[in-house]
Amino acid sequence: MKAALVAADGTLLHELRRATGRKRGPDAVVESILGFAEDLRAYGQENFGEPALAAGVAVPGIVDADRGIAVYAANLGWRDVPLRKLLSERLGGIPVALGHDVRTGGLAEGRIGAGQGADRFLFVPLGTGIAGAIGIGGTIEAGAHGYAGEIGHIVVRPGGPACGCGQRGCLEALASASAVTRAWSAASGDPDADAADCAEAVASGDPRAVAVWQDAVAALADGLVTALTLLDPRTLIIGGGLAEAGETLFTPLRAAVEERVTFQKLPAIVPAALGDTAGCLGAGLLAWDLLATEVTD
Repeated sequence: MKAALVAADGTLLHELRRATGRKRGPDAVVESILGFAEDLRAYGQENFGEPALAAGVAVPGIVDADRGIAVYAANLGWRDVPLRKLLSERLGGIPVALGHDVRTGGLAEGRIGAGQGADRFLFVPLGTGIAGAIGIGGTIEAGAHGYAGEIGHIVVRPGGPACGCGQRGCLEALASASAVTRAWSAASGDPDADAADCAEAVASGDPRAVAVWQDAVAALADGLVTALTLLDPRTLIIGGGLAEAGETLFTPLRAAVEERVTFQKLPAIVPAALGDTAGCLGAGLLAWDLLATEVTD
């Protein structure tokens, strides 16, 4: 878990990290979150002279932001957790905003990160999986049911490798950091090799690594062109672990996307700027937005 105190202008004032403790079960994870937030609020009171005015929390999985419920998260094992209510009670009744982790990170990248000045952007983190956040006019589009932006489950190779969602050939199963790790581990014969190792081997010219990398970049470009055909973003922001490869990723990816577009306008393809603090900053922005809404109302 990552947590932070965030000023009204998005400045990160104080940051802390703790383990989720998920091996102890979903109830323990929830209690870890509540205790973490309580400790952070106390730190703010002691070091800044006043407690936080509101809180924002970003969680993975399916999120009902309107009702403040963390509906489901496979990696945390919880279902229908009334997180907004629980946090508000633990934090003295202050207002709490709940958001989806990727959309929240996208909000931060759009307002104070790589998407500043772009009225339309798509934020795509390439990590364990692949998701997306659709930025429109300073807000993130969640969709009618909260599922908008799930670009990782566009099928780019019909009949391809199985995906955790039940389909085959999903972008996530071919171009996520996890997918590259699996492919490179098999190609190199090293069970401990990961995507970062593959990127290093690509940079050194290893033909096996180049083949794995090219397959992933081709699949990623196919998925991104589908997305930009539908959304017409001005900026395409790529983040997550795979983006840490820098130009080893971005040079071939830009070329592959450009090769595939026909009538579409090519967006700027840029690396994310905020790294793994995007979620914290985005949660802070959600909290400040909540206060602004209350003042307006």
